[in-house]
Amino acid sequence: MRFGTKAIHAGQRPDPTTGAIMTPIYCTSTYVQEYPAVVKDGYDYSRGKNPTRTALQDNLAALEGGRHGLAFSSGLASIHALLSTLSPGDRVVCGNDLYGGTFRLFRRVFAPYGLSFDIVDTTDLAATERALSTPCRLLWLETPTNPMLRVTDLAAVAALGHRAGAIVACDNTFASPFLQQPLALGCDVVMHSVTKYLGGHSDVVLGALVLNDDALAERLAFLQLAIGAVPGPMDCFLVLRGTKTLHIRMERHCSNARAVAQHLVKHPRVARVFYPGLPEHPGHAVAKKQMRDFGGMLSFVLKGSVEDGMRFTSKTRVFSLAESLGGVESLIEHPPSMTHASIPAEQRRAAGLEDGLIRLSVGVEDIEDLIEDLDQAFKAT
Repeated sequence: MRFGTKAIHAGQRPDPTTGAIMTPIYCTSTYVQEYPAVVKDGYDYSRGKNPTRTALQDNLAALEGGRHGLAFSSGLASIHALLSTLSPGDRVVCGNDLYGGTFRLFRRVFAPYGLSFDIVDTTDLAATERALSTPCRLLWLETPTNPMLRVTDLAAVAALGHRAGAIVACDNTFASPFLQQPLALGCDVVMHSVTKYLGGHSDVVLGALVLNDDALAERLAFLQLAIGAVPGPMDCFLVLRGTKTLHIRMERHCSNARAVAQHLVKHPRVARVFYPGLPEHPGHAVAKKQMRDFGGMLSFVLKGSVEDGMRFTSKTRVFSLAESLGGVESLIEHPPSMTHASIPAEQRRAAGLEDGLIRLSVGVEDIEDLIEDLDQAFKAT
């Protein structure tokens, strides 16, 4: 079964009672049992299992080419569950250009409980190998990264991680499973902020893990139940609706972002553009090798002061100034003061995240309107 067919059908079947083609929203907290402790298909309480969530989990697993899918109430809740499989004293190696919320969770929540976190540029294989020369329990990757759009060679780095005895996990949010499948490239766990491209309509917050390892999946399912950060059935239904058009939406996101990037590269007010689809991007060759296309996200640095960049983000009319990404509508934001404000300024700058950086989530509107909107914002600042 090919990707577009999986997106529409995987994990779903007509309702056995009515024949409804859409998975029902099972708004129930509990299930009637015929006899004490005799539970049909494992459904006893919806924190543990819910049929709408089961359909979503099976759908997401199929899209990533995995055996097990687990849905959580947010992307950060899914990362929390994975890190909860570790023990005090365990070491985590992670990239130096992470989503700010991930960095905050690592350093301010889990570090005080005894986990150690070492940061490395995972696009540098030699530096990554050195970082993995001492015992490591988890290697956390993000590619393309948020917000610098750096690209890590997943197959090469996963091999280094396994040689060090680490679980290799990849945040695949920016790419989506349509563009990139980390499990097929050697990773052990894939994480998604399902809120973004998988949901696709800016109307749900949800996270997921997908993996093949049976024992680890069993442990994560226990944590899903025990910690209880699970999504409700309505949220699961909304994402199931979203994944049905994922492949179609991603094609438009990619074509629009490519056109915007090519326009910005030529603009005299732009100092730098970060987009893997540009041949001059340092990760272009790797992205071309491991991705179907280059995605709908890009960042750029506007010439001038930081204030000029911040004013620019408030002058667009089609691009909305807002956090998040991956919806059908285009968004613009200033990462240093918004999504990455939790990372200390010195560390942001050391990683190449300039104070004047602007990030675009390019939607599926008419491309002419998007380019005209950016041009009028340039004139207005």
